[in-house]
Amino acid sequence: MTTAWITTPFTEDLFRGALELERTERGLLPHRLPARARAQCADPQLHLVESQPSGVRLVFRTRATAIELDTLPTKRAYIGAPPRPDGVYDLLVDGLPAGSTSVTGGDTLTIDMSTGAAERTSGPVGTARFTGLSAGDKVVEIWLPHNETTELVALRTDAPVEPVPESGRPVWLHHGSSISHGSDAASPTGVWPAVAASLGGVELINLGLGGSALLDPFTARALRDTPADVISVKIGINLVNTDLMRLRAFGPAVHGFLDTVREGHPGTPLLVVSPILCPMHEDTPGPTMPDLSALSEGRLAFRAAGDPAEVAQGKLTLNGIREELARIVAQRSADDPHLHLLDGRELYGEADFTELPLPDGLHPDATAHRRIGERFAALALAPDKPLAPRTR
Repeated sequence: MTTAWITTPFTEDLFRGALELERTERGLLPHRLPARARAQCADPQLHLVESQPSGVRLVFRTRATAIELDTLPTKRAYIGAPPRPDGVYDLLVDGLPAGSTSVTGGDTLTIDMSTGAAERTSGPVGTARFTGLSAGDKVVEIWLPHNETTELVALRTDAPVEPVPESGRPVWLHHGSSISHGSDAASPTGVWPAVAASLGGVELINLGLGGSALLDPFTARALRDTPADVISVKIGINLVNTDLMRLRAFGPAVHGFLDTVREGHPGTPLLVVSPILCPMHEDTPGPTMPDLSALSEGRLAFRAAGDPAEVAQGKLTLNGIREELARIVAQRSADDPHLHLLDGRELYGEADFTELPLPDGLHPDATAHRRIGERFAALALAPDKPLAPRTR
């Protein structure tokens, strides 16, 4: 029997977790940084990761038993490394997992890790399909792939779609690195901030930006200008990865970042999270480089390329960053009672590394993502904790 499809236009009230929606020649592209911020940085890494819709989802009410979502993903391939799996689309029905799928086709960005060069090839639109759903009235969420830039082309259902009013749950705005973005998580609802948000009863806006949590002023302004009930910022690993600044610049940069966030959220609970354990950079500074010997074996891995002796000249390590963040938060919290600190090693520490080592030396795997999310929910979002949610 032929399905009588209804095509629903993409409108802002169908989306959660995006800061901006861009109309393109092919469809609609969700962004996690606004155009003004994107215009202030020409780094292709930033433009790639902010367009990967970690935490972005379509939310609507329907009686549909079948849903089709046409998209044009941008997939990544690394020369010499094993092929990456296709991005995952997670379906939730009335808040419960109801299926996952992937989309073939799309564009491919081929990256040479040894030089940083990248080449794009074009591909066709693909379709994410969910069928066999119950015919009753329900709230549907489609979480877009956290690790693939995704242009949305068309939404089809076999029953009408209508927007869902805001849930009334508090909005949690989070910023961090590729770990917060979701590197090596199995699916978009398995990214640790998504796990924590589900357990903590909050609506997630995830500004985890792989390789780009660099205390950029434009990111601070995006946080400042985004309505939120609770906020967290995870600071550290990318500053070591990129060897971006020395200790002299780090402290004032943290102060400036927090000052900007506070301009828009003067009394909002704000949690600073220091780095999780990463043995290669605990006492060895960056930069972080691809491990070419691992690439020659078909594995993706990283190594610390700095010299511990350079710490005396102000190079940053994770232990040094944790100490400085503790000092800054202690200083500021004397006048800011809603500012708090969480040591990232409480989320993932030495015992966790022994049990669940970082597969590439840098990023947690899917199991560790869930553990980090569960711990964050317990340490930050639970009652009497720094970001304890309150219903609006």
